[in-house]
Amino acid sequence: MGSLNPSPSTLPYWQINVPPPQREATCPAYLQNLKPKELAIISTPDNEYRTLSWSEVRHVIAINALDAFQRIPSDLRRYLAYNHYLKQKHGSVMNFILRERLSWTEPIVSDGGRFEKESDVKILWNDWPYGIDAKIVHLVVWTKFDLEDDPATDDLTDESRGEIERFVKGTFGDAVGEENVIWFKNWRSLKSVNTVEHFHVMLYDPDPEFIKRITNGDVPLSQKV
Repeated sequence: MGSLNPSPSTLPYWQINVPPPQREATCPAYLQNLKPKELAIISTPDNEYRTLSWSEVRHVIAINALDAFQRIPSDLRRYLAYNHYLKQKHGSVMNFILRERLSWTEPIVSDGGRFEKESDVKILWNDWPYGIDAKIVHLVVWTKFDLEDDPATDDLTDESRGEIERFVKGTFGDAVGEENVIWFKNWRSLKSVNTVEHFHVMLYDPDPEFIKRITNGDVPLSQKV
């Protein structure tokens, strides 16, 4: 006789981390044709996932091993489900971000040079953060201007890196301490959103009022849906 409560190892991957009454017999559309990394994460029980500490996050960014960032399995499931919904309703995730999150219209044209005008930059929460220490706040800095990559390395040019460093120091470092802030820009191959330029900023245990002010009271989608 089979087990009434099969272990995660005997379940189809799309049923893992799902309460028994909510398990679907067939794989939902948003979990079909997953990339190998996504499939491996979705197939992992939440209780076997270990979040990254602040020191580990800093190390990942220092060695540019950005593909090491992962979402908690059940969070990844919610992320994929919501992206599937957005594509059906808005045509693409990018359309939703432009219209609903940024309130920008295409074509996107900057009002000044890089980091010269506040209107060219918007700081929001990362809607679906990675599996990291709960004290780490993960923000995304969206810009109306490009941050130039070196085609040979798929990484930022020295000039662009210097411009971001100065912005991050002035915007975040002076407020929370430079030891409590770190930033990165995803390789083009890792970006989930390519059309609008952006980079990521992580802050360790910042004052919630500072975050509220710098994001204009933004709330991540993961806390609203």
